[in-house]
Amino acid sequence: MRKSMLRSLVLALSLFTLSGCGIIDMVYLPPPEDTAQEIFEAGNEAMSEKNYVRAAEFYIKLRDTFPFSPYTLEAELALADCYYLDKEYILAAEAYKDFESMHPRHEAIPYVLYQTGMSLLGQFISIDRATTEVQEAYDYFNRLQQTYPDTPYAKNAPEKMAQCRKIMAEHELYIADVFWHMGKYGPAWRRYEFIAENYSDVPDVTAHAREKAQAAYLYYREEQADTQRQSREGTWKNWFKWL
Repeated sequence: MRKSMLRSLVLALSLFTLSGCGIIDMVYLPPPEDTAQEIFEAGNEAMSEKNYVRAAEFYIKLRDTFPFSPYTLEAELALADCYYLDKEYILAAEAYKDFESMHPRHEAIPYVLYQTGMSLLGQFISIDRATTEVQEAYDYFNRLQQTYPDTPYAKNAPEKMAQCRKIMAEHELYIADVFWHMGKYGPAWRRYEFIAENYSDVPDVTAHAREKAQAAYLYYREEQADTQRQSREGTWKNWFKWL
C-alpha cells in the first residue's frame, strides 16, 4: 500500500514538473520565429490588401533575416513594386536598380528596366523643374528597347520615350519663354534655336520655337543696334565736351 502511494506521489510530482516546465517555457521562452515562407506570404497578403507600407515591412524583414532564402529574391522585387504602387518613386527607382545590379541575368530584368524608367518618370513634378530624372528614364526605356526588343515591355518603350522627349522639349521652351518675358532676347533666341535643332522629334514644340526664334533674333539685333548707337552718341558727346 505504501509502495503504491509512493509510486503515485512520484508520478504526480513528475507530471507537475513536466507541466511546470511547459508553463515556464510558454511564459519565459521567446515564441518561435516565423519562417521565410510565412513572412513572404504575409507580405503578399498585405500587398493584396493594398497595405503597401505593411507589405514593405514584411519584405524588408525577410530580406534582412533570411538573405539566402529562395523567397528573398522574389521579396526584393516585390519590395520595389510596393514602393512604386505607393507612389514612393525615389525609393522604387533605387530598389529596381538594386535588383538589376544584384541579379543582372534574372528573367524579370525587362520588367525591371521598364519599371525603373516609370519610377524615374514618376518623379517629374512640373515643367519648371530640372528634367534630370526624365532624361534618365528615357535612357532606361531606350536600353530596354535596344536590349530586349521582343518583350512585351519593349513594345511600350517608344511611347514612353516620346513622352520623355516632349517633357524635356517643353522644359527647354519654358526656359526660353522666361528669357523672352524678361526681355533677354539674345539668350531667348539661342534657346529657341537649340530647341529647333535638337527636338525635331517634337514637332509642335519646335514649330513654336522656330517662330519665337525669328522674333527674338529681330529684337536682339535691334537691341544691339541701339546699344551701338548709344555708344557712338556717347563718344561724340564726350568729344564735344573735350572741345
